[in-house]
Amino acid sequence: MITELVHQKTCRKNKVITDLNTGEVACTNCGAVLSERVVDSGPESLGMSSEEYQTNSRVGRKISLKMIDMGLSTIIESKDKDATGRGLSSENRRMFYRLRMWDRNSRSANSVKSFQKAFTMLDGIGAKLGLPEPVIEQTAYLFRKIAAKKILAGRSTAGMLCAAIYITCRMTNTPRTLQDVASAGNVNKKSIQRIYRFLSRELDITPEIYHPTEFVTRIAKSVNISEKAERLAYRILDLSARNGVSASKNPMAMASAAVYLASIKNGEKVPQLKISKVSGISAVTIRDRTKEILKKVGGEIDG
Repeated sequence: MITELVHQKTCRKNKVITDLNTGEVACTNCGAVLSERVVDSGPESLGMSSEEYQTNSRVGRKISLKMIDMGLSTIIESKDKDATGRGLSSENRRMFYRLRMWDRNSRSANSVKSFQKAFTMLDGIGAKLGLPEPVIEQTAYLFRKIAAKKILAGRSTAGMLCAAIYITCRMTNTPRTLQDVASAGNVNKKSIQRIYRFLSRELDITPEIYHPTEFVTRIAKSVNISEKAERLAYRILDLSARNGVSASKNPMAMASAAVYLASIKNGEKVPQLKISKVSGISAVTIRDRTKEILKKVGGEIDG
């Protein structure tokens, strides 16, 4: 895109038209685009078929934060010709040579390289964790914010991205554990914990903690317990929260213990090792949480 002032100096005729199909304001003489993405305030055309709808649609390419250029890429052809196929003047050739050089240099910047690596990983991790599109977009926004604060230098891009994903999951109430993110990103869990604490201080954010009930359905479906036992697990967690058992405890551990206890009470007896494998919580921890629940609210569960 060329500014109008530069165009007036380079093109003598300066005949400007608006392309309604692309939303670009261009010069008919030299083909230079003066502005783009013009908003059409007119009525939307109605199509009877899907082909007509696509043809009449005036929306442009999707703008996404997880794209390096957010979908606003520039394409400068190497041919020194205008839109009509005529050769450019010597002054215009020199100007477009500089534009191509600036565009090429901007693509090789360090920040662009880190974005390219991070956003490629983001697509892969998002697919493994089954993250919805708004969560991925929010993660991309958070990563750009981290890059703007210039705290990426000297740190692992994969670790920073995984920490950003975990923070976004916490902020958007998308139940994904630290171990889930670490396994999907192939990054050490302790490394993500360290970066998470660092980013929380630098960005001054305090994400809400997960509630154990958010993990009950996930565990219950994986170990294939009945719906009655699943409802009992929710009741056990509700009683545990009222009696202060859940305070300062790992939400996944509490959910695992509740599912295990509910399966026993319902006569299904799912092995602790099976729940441990599904939840990523050790069998010892599940036993400890189960004993604490029984000690505080055992009588209320039976009642």
